[in-house]
Amino acid sequence: MNLTELTRIATAMVVSGKGILAADESSGTIKKRFDAIGVESTEENRRDYREMLFRAKDAMSQYISGVILYDETIWQDAKDGTPLVRLIEQSGAIPGIKVDEGTQALPMCPGELVTVGLDKLAERLKKYYERGARFAKWRAVIDIGSGTDGRGIPSMTAISVNAHALARYAALCQAAQIVPIVEPEVLMDGDHDIDRCYEVTQRVLNKTFQELRVQRVALEGMVLKPNMAISGKKCPRQASVEEVAEKTIRLLKACVPAAVPGIAFLSGGQSDEEATAHLNAMHKLGPLPWGLTFSYGRALQAAPQKAWSGKAGNVAAGQRAFSHRARMNGLASKGEWQSSLEQKAA
Repeated sequence: MNLTELTRIATAMVVSGKGILAADESSGTIKKRFDAIGVESTEENRRDYREMLFRAKDAMSQYISGVILYDETIWQDAKDGTPLVRLIEQSGAIPGIKVDEGTQALPMCPGELVTVGLDKLAERLKKYYERGARFAKWRAVIDIGSGTDGRGIPSMTAISVNAHALARYAALCQAAQIVPIVEPEVLMDGDHDIDRCYEVTQRVLNKTFQELRVQRVALEGMVLKPNMAISGKKCPRQASVEEVAEKTIRLLKACVPAAVPGIAFLSGGQSDEEATAHLNAMHKLGPLPWGLTFSYGRALQAAPQKAWSGKAGNVAAGQRAFSHRARMNGLASKGEWQSSLEQKAA
C-alpha cells in the first residue's frame, strides 16, 4: 500500500471549491428517476444521460473533483467510442466506483438491513483499478424508528455489523491502492427530531471508527461520507439551517479524527437548495480540521434530469442546469454561497 498516494487522492477528492458527483444509481433507482421524466431506462439512454453530465466542461473542470460510477457505467463508452472513465479523467476529475451490492434483511433484527458485497471484492477492485477507478464507495444504511418487534431501532447489532463491513471494505480498498469512501448513512425518512438523529449518528460514527482501527485502515487514506444531523422528513419541527450546521459540526468534531483528509456529505433526500444552504452554513463555523464538501447525487442531478428529459436537443440545457448546481455547491464548500445567486439563475 502506497499511503502517500492514497492520501494525495483523498485530499484531491475534498479540495476546497469542488465536490464529488454521485452518479452511481443502481438500475432500479435510475429507472425511477427516468420514469419521473418520461424516459425509458435503456442502457443507451443511461449512457447518453451520464455522457451529457461528464461532457459538461464548466461543471466538471471547475466544481467536480470525482465521480462515483455504477458497475454498468464504468465499462461503457461514449457515443464516439471514448470510455466514459476517460471523459472524467480528461476533465481533471477522478473516476470512482460503487462496490457494495445493496442490502439484505438483517437476521434477528426486524426492519433492519445489512450491506453485502464483500465476497470476491478483492478481485473486483483489481479490475476496477485497471479500468481507471482510484476510489470506491460502500454505503451502509441505518434507519431510525420504533421497530416491528416493539424495540427501538437502530439496534446495536445493526450498527455493529454495518460498521464491521464498512471497515473490511475499506481495508480491501487500501490494499488494492484504492481510496475508500466510507458511507454510514443514518436515514432521514422518519419522524424523529434532530437530537435523535444526532444521538444515533454519534453512535454510528464512533462504532465505525472503532472498526476502522481494528481493521488497520489508514485514516489518512480515506474519505468519510456521512449524513448531516437533521430532522426526519416527517418530524413536525424542522431544524433551521443554522441548527443543522451547528449540530453537524459539533457531532463531526466529536467523532471524526483530524487524520481523515475530508468529509463529503450525502444529500440524503434534502432539496437542492437545502443541501447547499446547510453545507454553506457549516463553513461559517470554521476553521475545521478536515476538508468539508459535498458528494451529492439527486441534489446535483434532479435539475439536469428534468431539463434533459431524454431529448438530444436538450443536452445543452441539461448541462447548464448541472453546471449551475455544481457551481452553487462549489461556492457552498467555501462558505461563499448566497440564496440570491439561485434567484439570479432562475
